[in-house]
Amino acid sequence: MSEKIINIETVHPLDIFGANDQNLEVVRNYFSKLKIVSRDNYVKAFGEEGDLLDFESKFTSLLLHFEKFGRLTKTDIGLLLNMESGGSSMAPEGQNDVLVHGKNGLLVRARTENQRKLVASSIKNDLVFVIGPAGTGKTYTAVAMAVRALKNKEIQRIILTRPAVEAGENLGFLPGDLKEKLDPYMQPLYDALGDMLPTQKLLQYIEERVIEIAPLAFMRGRTLNNAFAILDEAQNTTPSQLKMFLTRMGAAAKFIVTGDITQIDLPKNQVSGLVHSQKILNNIPGIDFVYLDRSDIIRHKLVSRIIDAYDKEQ
Repeated sequence: MSEKIINIETVHPLDIFGANDQNLEVVRNYFSKLKIVSRDNYVKAFGEEGDLLDFESKFTSLLLHFEKFGRLTKTDIGLLLNMESGGSSMAPEGQNDVLVHGKNGLLVRARTENQRKLVASSIKNDLVFVIGPAGTGKTYTAVAMAVRALKNKEIQRIILTRPAVEAGENLGFLPGDLKEKLDPYMQPLYDALGDMLPTQKLLQYIEERVIEIAPLAFMRGRTLNNAFAILDEAQNTTPSQLKMFLTRMGAAAKFIVTGDITQIDLPKNQVSGLVHSQKILNNIPGIDFVYLDRSDIIRHKLVSRIIDAYDKEQ
């Protein structure tokens, strides 16, 4: 068994290890084959040489991150530890990269290179399709861009919509009226907005219809002028439904369509509108397709492993 000692005397141990060693516990869980102990201004690890080299490299990246940005959260640690060579990496962060100043000091940024491609593409194009697996920040980044556009007065309202397709559950048996039945489908959109806007401001925007969250069927017959519209879970639209949404685009509008083509809940004989769109809209000026992959996943590290397991099984 070998050992590796890393000196952290240039920073305060609490900033790296976290309160009650919470940050260090994340590192220990990641490097489960190593025994890791902290002593004042250094951290020591015991284990096999290959694991120790990986530990030294990634722990050094944590120190560099703190020195550059003055903070090191458990989320930062998870992202940095789960980076893989050849994949997308955390985007360099600076004040100019912030999309939204959210609640409680939260700074919402595009966190990976592919998320940054999404931001750049939406600035350049009025319609962007974003395709990728669960946990890659498709919806969250899109909502952040919409909130930023509203705050900057680039648009007058935000429209967030999803198809109310049942993922193995029966909508008709849910309790309540139509709104109460449909709200669970919209909850991920409420969650994202809740991170980015004060509660009272969000409620005011919803009441005044500055922000509208509605099922896709409610978009029919409308023209969305001066709006930032996001269609989420678009893999569960039919081609005609997706066409209906896209043709709602009015003057001075921005549209983003997000979805995961590996999680289609439509009947087996039904074609996904998102899959269909890749074939017929791919070469139209002003429309862009941005693809995210497992290296962009910013949820729990197990999400990547779960997706890999299902991909292998299929």
